[in-house]
Amino acid sequence: MVELIVFVIGAAVILAGALGVVLTPNTTRAALSLIATLFGVAVLFVAQEAHFLAAVQVIVYAGAIVVLFLFVMMLLGVDSDDDVRSEPLPGQRPAAILGGLAFLAIVLTALLAGGTALTGLSGTLSADSVLSSNIALLGRNLFTEYVFAFEATAVLLTIAVVGAVVLVRRLDAPSDDEEVSN
Repeated sequence: MVELIVFVIGAAVILAGALGVVLTPNTTRAALSLIATLFGVAVLFVAQEAHFLAAVQVIVYAGAIVVLFLFVMMLLGVDSDDDVRSEPLPGQRPAAILGGLAFLAIVLTALLAGGTALTGLSGTLSADSVLSSNIALLGRNLFTEYVFAFEATAVLLTIAVVGAVVLVRRLDAPSDDEEVSN
């Protein structure tokens, strides 16, 4: 019964946060709603006894990625509301709706076509059957086989921050004519 209550509360937080991300016109509030959604997912990870994934969810996503989003938004001054009534690309909204419906149809088809029934048996890769823990295996894979992708992601995030700083400096810097006239 406790698991059901935790699931309902976590799902309500995730749903409210997701709706906040999609429905709010303010980008800062949308990012804060994303943090609420990520915390709700972390609660569901804890309910499934995946404590490492919950910690990664909070530390990496809510603590680093969303803070990076907020930093770049504040740096660029994206806080102003855009006029959503004018479309820069005609027909983009109907195309987006059709694309979303097609994606939903593909996902539902894949879910309904899967004929395997849940058995309730424990997996063959459970912690008891493996000599080392899942965290050790994850760390070994991350820093050996996938080290290039890991480092490339770090470089891309760094380039994004540097690019945002350069764009803001260029927009705020007065031109030579403005300096002479003042």
